[in-house]
Amino acid sequence: MGVCIDCYDVEELAAFYSKILGWEIWHRDTPETAQGGKGWISLRHPDGGVGLSFQAEEWYEPPVWPEEPGALSKMMHFEIAVDDMQTAVGDVIAAGGSLAPWQPPDRDANGLRIMLDPAGHPFCLCHE
Repeated sequence: MGVCIDCYDVEELAAFYSKILGWEIWHRDTPETAQGGKGWISLRHPDGGVGLSFQAEEWYEPPVWPEEPGALSKMMHFEIAVDDMQTAVGDVIAAGGSLAPWQPPDRDANGLRIMLDPAGHPFCLCHE
C-alpha cells in the first residue's frame, strides 16, 4: 500500500522527501517503462510501512495555502512528528522546502509549523 502525490518535477520532490524522511528510492519508471505522465518514483518506508510515490504531470498546479474559497486547495497533508522544531525547520529548508508564509495564529510555533514542499504542498511539523 502507498500514497502517491502529484507534482511537476518528480525528481525534485522524491529527493526532497527522501532527505527529510530518510527513506530510499525503491522504484522508478524509465522512458521505456513509463505509461503516462512525466515520470514516477517510489520511496520505501524503512520498516515496511506505507510507501510514498510521486507522479509528475505537465498539468500540475500547486495548492493555495492558506485555503481560499474557489482556489485550488490541498487534498491531504502530512503531519511529521519531530523532536526539535528548530532543527526540523532548518532540515526542511536545507532540503529545498520552505516555511509557509502564513502560520496559524492560535498555535504555538514551537509545537506546530506549516511547511511547503518544493511542489507547494503544505505539510505540518509537529513537536512530539
